[in-house]
Amino acid sequence: MELSDSYLERYSRHILLHDVGVEGQEKLSAAKVLILGAGGLGAPVALYLAAAGVGTIGILDHDLVELSNLQRQVVHFTRDIGAPKVDSARQKMLAINPELIVKTYQDYLCAANIREVIDGYDFVVDGVDNFPTKFLINDACVMAGIPFSHGGILRFDGQTMTVVPGRSACYRCVFRTPPPSDAVPTCSQAGVLGAIAGMLGTIQATEVLKYITGVGDLLTDTLLSFNAKAMTFRRVAIKRQPACPVCGERPTITKLVDAEQSVCDLKR
Repeated sequence: MELSDSYLERYSRHILLHDVGVEGQEKLSAAKVLILGAGGLGAPVALYLAAAGVGTIGILDHDLVELSNLQRQVVHFTRDIGAPKVDSARQKMLAINPELIVKTYQDYLCAANIREVIDGYDFVVDGVDNFPTKFLINDACVMAGIPFSHGGILRFDGQTMTVVPGRSACYRCVFRTPPPSDAVPTCSQAGVLGAIAGMLGTIQATEVLKYITGVGDLLTDTLLSFNAKAMTFRRVAIKRQPACPVCGERPTITKLVDAEQSVCDLKR
């Protein structure tokens, strides 16, 4: 296809990269990425994927923008308070890059709808705020064969890993089942430093771009965690478990179900 001058100028800094070039940028333009959660993690992911020129971006969140969100959810502004988060995010994404296709889903994610929601996407980003939904995302993506980036933050800490079904360890290979609902404090109980969301969200966005363009090494079979107070990063090697209940040799989880949720009132 013939590329316009505005296209070449907009993405010139990508195109200048030897590992990306025009071919890599065209892969981004043809890609479809789904962001689950328009909060602290989903916000920077949405902005950077829009800026990068990912052609179709889906974003799901059932919430409305609240004042307490603005401390870390950088895709939402004060004027957006009371508006659906997905609409607020879509507006900013198109303001950055009006040539995108942005699909919004103002809904709760659950076992009944997740297969339909993720269908057709090349990559999924987990930006949700509770363990049961993270396990649901893992199970659905593994069953559908869709790669995804897991992310989680609390206080001054963050962790992430990338899962490519059939090739790498999945979330359940590391964390077999959700913790009891009262075992881990929520954001509203423990708090979170706003910039932590940006740190982890940009790592997740980078994983998306790397996967689509085929550049670099993904965070597969690796759990990356950081503590911002000491500004220390740690990589832990993990491996696919033959006894994993969802991606192992004899899966015991073959049906998607909803577990009891402990939702964070401050939303990621």
